[in-house]
Amino acid sequence: MSLKLRPASECHYDQLSLGEVMLRLDPGEGRVRTARQFTAWEGGGEYNTSRGLRKCFNLKTAVCTAFVDNEVGHLVEDFIMQGGVATDFIKWREDDGIGRTVRNGLNFTERGFGIRGAVGVPDRGNTAASQLKPGDFDWDHIFGKLGVRWFHTGGIFAALSESTAALTIEAVKAANKYGTIVSYDLNYRPSLWKTIGGLKKAQEVNREIAKYVDVMIGNEEDFTASLGFAVKGAENLTHIETDAFKAMIETAVKEFPNFKVAATTLRHVITATVNDWSAILWHDGKFFESRKYPGLEILDRVGGGDSFASGLQFGFLSKNDPQLAVDYGAAHGAFASTTPGDTSMATQKEVEKLMKGGGARVVR
Repeated sequence: MSLKLRPASECHYDQLSLGEVMLRLDPGEGRVRTARQFTAWEGGGEYNTSRGLRKCFNLKTAVCTAFVDNEVGHLVEDFIMQGGVATDFIKWREDDGIGRTVRNGLNFTERGFGIRGAVGVPDRGNTAASQLKPGDFDWDHIFGKLGVRWFHTGGIFAALSESTAALTIEAVKAANKYGTIVSYDLNYRPSLWKTIGGLKKAQEVNREIAKYVDVMIGNEEDFTASLGFAVKGAENLTHIETDAFKAMIETAVKEFPNFKVAATTLRHVITATVNDWSAILWHDGKFFESRKYPGLEILDRVGGGDSFASGLQFGFLSKNDPQLAVDYGAAHGAFASTTPGDTSMATQKEVEKLMKGGGARVVR
């Protein structure tokens, strides 16, 4: 059981993502509404996977995105360069002086603590990335001439505008044409869709994209909202996440036989700072479950799912093994939740130690 991956020898990039990268402003232990200072990071659901694969797993990655050519845009670019992700495909838009026609996205993010949940306050209207459209990237050059083994994008980017939805469809078709594995994180966000057609539009866009996806990532709520699947009797299941996901996938792969893998994290939120954490993956008619991490203490949960996705991608790209893929994904996502910012600060050795059940004793 494995995926049909392009050989690394014929590809310039191991992985490429398409999505918006925002400047994340974090008040630390406090709240946005009372903050007097912020820590700056970069983050974006699609890009985070590229950074994780490069920084933790040392694969060669790049991102397709856009920024305004001003100081804020170049600050985010600098973060991307620090993470080792190639900036070859960043599109730069002229600054109009005040952001009337185009701007860079901001994301104010509270980590949450105990009974106070994490809060995201995105400020991303009319951004450069949301104005990306079909024709902006030469996919024949990227996927054909340069070569990419794995392409990742998701439902957040597709929801930004009519043009980003169309660009996503263009991109996944092109990746299919050249034999590049396509992964897609459904990442349903009602707030992103509510002013552009709501649930109906989300399903219309995502169902079209799904026709070209090899690896679909999302929990049972994502599958229900984004793809319109409902499993009769799911409300009566005892272990709702695991059993509902299995039932959902069995339904989904009948309609989308192109799905080769489907996966999700399984989280039981006890408090904002304590979660039970694990993951499950479907491949070739079988389910694979990761090690369970009960009572995982969370410092910053934002980006944990993206780190799961990048670990999963590494498991296939390096080992082409579904059990290792879900194990790498769960461990990397868990580790990412213990550090601030959207992306992991883990090393591959630390992830593999966690996969094997290693503890948190002092390392000297």
